[in-house]
Amino acid sequence: MRDYLHVDDHAAGIDLVLRHGEPGKAYNLGARLETTGVEVAERILDLLGKPRDLMTFVTDRPGHDYRYSVDPSRAEALGWKRAWDFSDGLAQTVDWYVNNTDWWHAVREGQAFKGHLNTWYTR
Repeated sequence: MRDYLHVDDHAAGIDLVLRHGEPGKAYNLGARLETTGVEVAERILDLLGKPRDLMTFVTDRPGHDYRYSVDPSRAEALGWKRAWDFSDGLAQTVDWYVNNTDWWHAVREGQAFKGHLNTWYTR
């Protein structure tokens, strides 16, 4: 189980905590919506119009945590709440990746990191 959160909601939460949070306190950001990895994969395949038999199940990692969820109540007390619902947020995210293949291909191939390394650390 995971608690997936849209990147815009995450960024808005960080911004709010930086401006209004109490120094030294921990502020978790979560959607209060637990979802399985299988459900996410199925929805992505559906959004792409791909068959679900493309999913491959692998052996679980040793020591793997079976649930990642947080209590966002402290951030919510500052006024933060997620704006994206899971379905719309996932559809927007999939659409972004479909329309930005050059970017994620470069990341996958390590080109983005190599460019960053050459720009900032190679003399």
